[in-house]
This record gives sequence, C-alpha cells and structure tokens, in this order.
Amino acid sequence: MDIKVAVIGGGYWGKNLIRNFHALGSLYAICDSDKARLALFQKEYPEVEIFQSTQALYSSGKADAVVIASPAEFHYSMGKEALLHNQDVFVEKPLSLSVDEGVELNKIAKEKNRVLMVGHLLQYHPAILKLKEMIDGGELGKLYYIYSNRLNLGKIRQEENILWSFAPHDISVILSLTDEMPDEVSCFGGQYLQNKIADVTLSTLSFPSGIKAHIFVSWLHPYKEQKFIVVGSEKMAVFNDIEKTDKLVLFPHKINWKGNIPVPDKKDAQVVKIDMSEPLKQECAHFIECVRHRSRPKTDGEEGLRVLKVLHTCQLSLESSGKPNSMHTVAEASKTYFVHPTAFIDEPSTIGQGTSIWHFSHVLKGSKIGSNCKIGQNVVIGPHVEIGNNVKIQNNVSIYEGVTLEDNVFCGPSMVFTNVFNPRSEIPRMKELRKTLVKQGATLGANATIICGNTIGRYALIGAGAVVTKDVPDYGIVVGNPAKVSGWICRCGTKLISKKDKFVCELCGNDYELNKGSLKAVREVSS
Repeated sequence: MDIKVAVIGGGYWGKNLIRNFHALGSLYAICDSDKARLALFQKEYPEVEIFQSTQALYSSGKADAVVIASPAEFHYSMGKEALLHNQDVFVEKPLSLSVDEGVELNKIAKEKNRVLMVGHLLQYHPAILKLKEMIDGGELGKLYYIYSNRLNLGKIRQEENILWSFAPHDISVILSLTDEMPDEVSCFGGQYLQNKIADVTLSTLSFPSGIKAHIFVSWLHPYKEQKFIVVGSEKMAVFNDIEKTDKLVLFPHKINWKGNIPVPDKKDAQVVKIDMSEPLKQECAHFIECVRHRSRPKTDGEEGLRVLKVLHTCQLSLESSGKPNSMHTVAEASKTYFVHPTAFIDEPSTIGQGTSIWHFSHVLKGSKIGSNCKIGQNVVIGPHVEIGNNVKIQNNVSIYEGVTLEDNVFCGPSMVFTNVFNPRSEIPRMKELRKTLVKQGATLGANATIICGNTIGRYALIGAGAVVTKDVPDYGIVVGNPAKVSGWICRCGTKLISKKDKFVCELCGNDYELNKGSLKAVREVSS
C-alpha cells in the first residue's frame, strides 16, 4: 500500500523532510503559507500537490499522514488539528511546549487510533543504535555517567529557549540508553541576547540506578560540537557526530585498585565500524512503515511526553536558579489547585491555592489566576491575563489578553470580552489591544458583551445581554444596547432604594451618596 505523506512547513528543517519523503516515494503534498517558497517547491517537485493552508490540505482528503515541521510553538495546535482530521502524525521535536499539551495529543491519538511520532532524530542514528546495542549487551559494564554537548553558533530562536530547542535530542537518547526516568533534575543557564530566553544551559539528571547525566547546550558557541560520552565500569564510549568517519569510538580504560588507591589503566582507542546511512531517511522510512502496518513508532507520543516531563522539570529548575527538582513530586507539590483531566494548563502559568478549573477549559501561557477561583466548563483564559482571588467564571467565557479581573468578579455564562476595537481577519492588530479592567466585586450578566478599552467599576452589575460601550461607574446597574445606567446596587447585590439624599440597602443597611454621577459608600457594614 502506497502511503501519501503531506509535509507542513518547508523552512529550515522542513525542506530536509520533504527531500527524504520524496526520495522514499511517499511525498504527496507540501503545505506552507509562503507563496514564494511553494513556487520553488513546485518547480523542484512538479508532481507534488501544493497547499497554502492546512484547511485546504485536509479538504482534499487524499493524505494518509502529515509531517509537521513548523516552529515549536505551533506543534501542539497543528498536531491536534491533524489528529482530529484522522491523520497519522509525525511532529518534529519537541512534541509541544507543555506537558499538558503533550498529554492531550497522546489522548487524542489513542482515541482516534492514530500513529503519533516525534522527531527525535538521534534515536535513528546508526552510531546511537550501535551504542544502545553495546550497552544492552553489557559491553560497557555498569553505566556510571553520561555527558552530552550540543553546541553551535545559531540558529537562535525567539519562541523557545536553548533548553527546549537543543536538549530534546539529548534527553531522548539519554532516556533510551539508561532505560529509566530520572528522579531528580537541576538546570541553570544564562540569558545574554534576549530577556527571559536562555542562550546556554547545563542540566543534571540523576537516575534511581545511580547514573548521572549532564547536558550542556548553547547556541552561543564559537564552533559546532555534538558529542556524547558514556562512562561504564568496563569501557567508555564517545559518539562524535561532527566526525565524518569515526563517529563511535570505544576506550577500554579500566580502573585498578592498588593498595586502596584507584589507578587508571589506559588502553588504545577502538573505532567501532558502523554501516552509515542518513538518520533522517531512516526516521522517515520508519514513520512510513508504522503508518502502513499500524505499528508503534520507536519515538512515539509517549516517548515524546517523557522527554517533555524532563524538559518541564528542568525549566522549573532553571527559573529557580538551578534548584534541584524531584521528577516525582515537583508537579504534585506545587499543585494546590484542581484541574479536570479534560482541561489544559500551558506553562508557564500561575494558579492560586484552592482554585478549580473544570471540563475542557484552557489556561494559556503567562496567565495568572488567584486563589479560590471557580473556572467553569469551556473557558479560555489568556495568554498573559491576570485574574484576582475568588473570581467565578461561568461556562463558555473567553478572557482574552488585555483583560484584567480584580478580586471577587463574577462572569456569567457566555458573556463576551473583546480586546480589539476594529478587528479584521486579514489585518494583524495584536499591537492595538485596548485594555479592559473589571474592578473588585463586579458582576457581568449572562451573554453580556464588554467592548474593549473600558473599565467596569467596583461592585457594578452588568445586566444580562447588555452591550457595554463606555466606562461603568462603581455600584452602577447598566442594561440595554448600548448599556446605560438604570439604577444602583449595593455591595451585597441588592438594588438600592433612594431615600432623600441617600441610597439605602434595605437588606444589609449600607448607605451610599450620589455625587456628580458617582456613588460613594457612606457606610458599609457587609464584608
């Protein structure tokens, strides 16, 4: 059976995938948003279908599988889209940029009975395969220590730091060689070119068996270096991918004890003969065979998820100046809130103690949610949204970037925020966001719409279905389209009664005064 593969993304690495799938006779289509790039591919591969959007690609209904070679920040969204279109998926590393996203992709792949494979290329390298064979056969003896360098000058990225860009390959290989997960990791690094984006990191992985591994990655290095050093009780091995011929070398050095003193016994290096073939071609061929025979890839989604968990824990250590973190306890120790299994939290995000996030909700990266909040079903928050304490957000609400909710705000079902005043699909306007502030204690009724750039006052009440087009004063009740002040409401949620020159709450006894269109509390006995 011929397998028709579509490659999404024809840039820096995608062009190599396109070349290999074409050589294997499986390249059906190329999808890229760059018209000029597509035109060049059309000349080089005239028999291949060309698509400028994934929607058009999936509408054709001809692809058996897709390969995603987009920037890492799109791996999750594009992978999910492909799986939901019943495609087998090969996604370049990393699987995604958060553990929760990786969990979701694996879940969808399992439910859809789809192949999900991650591009951890080194696991298809003949030298690494040979090294794994020797370790499993006991030739190196008991493993002590693994050290990897992945260094270069560029390619410098902006969507992820050096840890997430370079280290997935090394982590994948180390997990394979040790055949276990670390129980503790630490990571520290330096940021020199861009704020909050590490250019150099050094990670330490400690394994239950006693093995230690160090991973040194940098895109600020004067020359290219890609090297693994594996130290065992019987032999030591060096994999140097920069070498053209002698990529794997054994050193049968041993340590002899003389009078309780360890003395090195050095031996000559031994070059390991390897039948070299292009690792990427082997990886692509493996994917095709997995699709054809419905078999599990060597680097499947679960393997990609294990790598994500190590990366995530390293990132937490990096953000805490190298503090060691337990793989087993760091997530649960910091998780003093509830997240339903169908909800997803992007990292980094901050969620306060006692908060609950329910079915199919999504908190995007950079968002901060306070303590004791109640987030209902199908709620989207972020990116970079701040929400106070004790906030209640009912079902089907999206809190977009530019919106801030203070403490005790209530958002009714299906109410709407906007953040761009004059949106156009074809014109990017994320730099024109107008901020919306909802102050303490305000209530936004079901199906209300808050036009961006306005402030909702303290304890104001927005009526169901109202469309707010201007600032709302403290304690104001607004209804209609456009919303207008129709009365005043107490902090306790009871409509105020006008008595002489005051507004009085007959339920709790609070008194208010109206001065130049604004209501001020004279006496508030409720807390």
